[in-house]
Amino acid sequence: MKEIYEPKFVEKLFDKMSSSYTKVNYITSFGFSERWRRQCVDEIEIENGKIVVDLMTGMGECWKHILKKSDNNSKLIGLDFSSGMINRAEKRKAKFSKFKIELLKENVFDNSIKNEYADYVISGFGLKTFNDEQLLNLANEIDRILKRNGKFSLIDVSVPKIGILKPFYMFYLKNIIPILGKVFLGSPETYKMLGIYTQEFGNSKNVFEIFKRENFEVEYVEYFFGCASGIKGVKK
Repeated sequence: MKEIYEPKFVEKLFDKMSSSYTKVNYITSFGFSERWRRQCVDEIEIENGKIVVDLMTGMGECWKHILKKSDNNSKLIGLDFSSGMINRAEKRKAKFSKFKIELLKENVFDNSIKNEYADYVISGFGLKTFNDEQLLNLANEIDRILKRNGKFSLIDVSVPKIGILKPFYMFYLKNIIPILGKVFLGSPETYKMLGIYTQEFGNSKNVFEIFKRENFEVEYVEYFFGCASGIKGVKK
């Protein structure tokens, strides 16, 4: 399983999925993905005139929720290493021409964002593609780029904890989603990976443990009976 966390593997996977990821993500979450993104953003109460960094920005699916809380003095930085995702984020950027949006095609672990530059850090549905070592590096990067008193909120799809939901949800991920992958891409194996990542990930409790450090106040958060989970916190 080690190779599925290799950056090149993940990058190639999301390049392949970029043409249909928004649709399939919506379907795999039973339509809840938009709601969960909004809730993730709402957790940190973004103020006007601030700098927000959206890590693993994908196609910029979190932007509309972030920019609702922004003004002309605000700045949004979207970062992703997938060319396919960044290309589609560029198109989305045109819809928000009134706002300052900067796109960075960079690896989150090797990025050009300055130390203590961001007021807020957001990430929607990128956690499950990291192993423990990478999650620790992610915590280090968020620590590095956040200002003191800066806030962060991260979320991902999770395996629900309620017994009746869990087997149904895993059957759906393992069997139905690959069929959708074949419909959209002609490749069931590509979207089968979403089920594998989710099963290996479980939920964000491990992320919470990794992010617990002296200068972070961090809290574990669950959404809709554990079908999504995440963390939110502040850098002291």
